[in-house]
Amino acid sequence: MSPTYVWQQFYQQAILETDHSLLPVLIRAAQAAIDLRVEQLRLDTRASAEEREAIADALTGLRVLTRESTSPYH
Repeated sequence: MSPTYVWQQFYQQAILETDHSLLPVLIRAAQAAIDLRVEQLRLDTRASAEEREAIADALTGLRVLTRESTSPYH
């Protein structure tokens, strides 16, 4: 998956990381990048529905990754 949006680079780093000790930092970075883009989108009515859907999917993925990374069974 090649990043289409800048925030996706951060998201990809988090979801592809195999070192669980690095996940909290990468998840926070991805969340911050997405939050910044969401703020920008509030001002940009021309933003694509495709990007908005990709953001929703990424946020779901980050929630799952966060839950899995804090599980005692990882």
